[in-house]
Amino acid sequence: MLPVVALVGRPNVGKSTLFNRLTRSRDALVADYPGLTRDRQYGKAEVEEHPFIVIDTGGIEGNEKGIDALMAEQSLIAIDEADAVLFMVDARAGLTSADQGIASHLRKQDKKVFLVANKVDGIDADSAVADFYSLGLGDAVHQIAAAHGRGVTQLLTLALTPHIEELGRPKAQENDEFDGDYDENIDHEALDQKNIDEAPEETDTIKLAIIGKPNVGKSTLTNRILGEDRVVVFDMPGTTRDSVYIPMEHNGRPYTLIDTAGIRRRKNVTDIVEKFSVIKTLRAIEDANVCLLIIDAQEGISDQDLSLLGFILEAGRSLVLAVNKWDGLDDHVKERIKSELDRRLGFIDFARVHFISALHGTGVGHLYESVEEAFVSATKRISTSMVTKILDMAVFDHQPPMHHGRRIKLKYAHAGGYNPPIIVIHGNLAKNLPLSYKRYLMNYYRKSLKIMGTPIRIEFRETSNPFAGKKKLTYTEQKKMARATQGYKKD
Repeated sequence: MLPVVALVGRPNVGKSTLFNRLTRSRDALVADYPGLTRDRQYGKAEVEEHPFIVIDTGGIEGNEKGIDALMAEQSLIAIDEADAVLFMVDARAGLTSADQGIASHLRKQDKKVFLVANKVDGIDADSAVADFYSLGLGDAVHQIAAAHGRGVTQLLTLALTPHIEELGRPKAQENDEFDGDYDENIDHEALDQKNIDEAPEETDTIKLAIIGKPNVGKSTLTNRILGEDRVVVFDMPGTTRDSVYIPMEHNGRPYTLIDTAGIRRRKNVTDIVEKFSVIKTLRAIEDANVCLLIIDAQEGISDQDLSLLGFILEAGRSLVLAVNKWDGLDDHVKERIKSELDRRLGFIDFARVHFISALHGTGVGHLYESVEEAFVSATKRISTSMVTKILDMAVFDHQPPMHHGRRIKLKYAHAGGYNPPIIVIHGNLAKNLPLSYKRYLMNYYRKSLKIMGTPIRIEFRETSNPFAGKKKLTYTEQKKMARATQGYKKD
């Protein structure tokens, strides 16, 4: 489970600057729900190749009177959701009453708090941060310059040390067998058999995450699924920020249902409004094999739907779309919604779309077919001989374009991983392929391998040039070489 780091502090101390540096983005997800999402930003970051979630909270002044109460509330929620809190202060401005108010609150929390003095570049940092020790948040004041990255890596490594062993790499399973140059003598039949032996079995558990914004019907669908399958479930609630994992079975296939809204036994499901946590959702996406994204047919596609979709694609997870609350709509409205789906979600044409009613059960049973199809597509092992043969066919049907007068040559390919499927293509000038040709290759592989419900990632690598770095002979040098070898040719 990915750890969470919250950036907390009064306005203009550099929280957003640090957030953008960590996430390498100026367009991070802003949860935009009324009363919740305007004031916190969420992003995925890495330190020393270890991923984590970072929250940029709204600036607070340390008391309810001088600030927007809603913004303060959301900052406190961020603190509650975090595994580590970076309390940022401005080294140039010095200690303020707002800093003292925030520190007073943090001292009452059972959280690991790191006091961070930002903007220490160009000043006598040790003298500037001396007053901050009086805040009583430990023996250290960590000095950084977020704008330039000074001290940031060391700070994050320290903050995440307790979680390092739990982090690991992203879920894509790497295949390192073919990192070297291509060998035509490789026993492809043996490799193909090995890939078949490693293929997913029907008894493998599918982790299915039900994703969606509040009131879209996540809990209704979850309880409909559990009710239909008549499985005795047991709740394993974690902390307030954890999703609930529920084992179940459908037609002999084991599932683990991940519900971000929190599962209650059916007799206890009385709340109309679902509580929503972005952290729950991001963690569920990371832990799932397949994500079932629910969209409200009556509200259409919102920006938050697209943001959640972006997180799913970034994580490389398989995807099934469920348009809920479909019953009761007239034909004109249904056609309008379908047109909107085609227009705004055309870039995920690999995902199956289902029109359902979680409340009445209409169309729910067919979701399993698409979920299993997506899981099998994402986890299937693809042989080197197969992906190279498909590459040859794709190139034969449509040659790569020229680059500065030179033809781009794609030589061979191999499987680089699965969940999601990764295909590595080697060639000359391969990295100069235009986006249109990359899309062509992706669609060609998808059609040839019958992959549905999961994104495909294609990586391009340059083959080694044996003549790289060697100087071309001049005309005079060529003549000398010809004379020197003339006698050997006669023999």
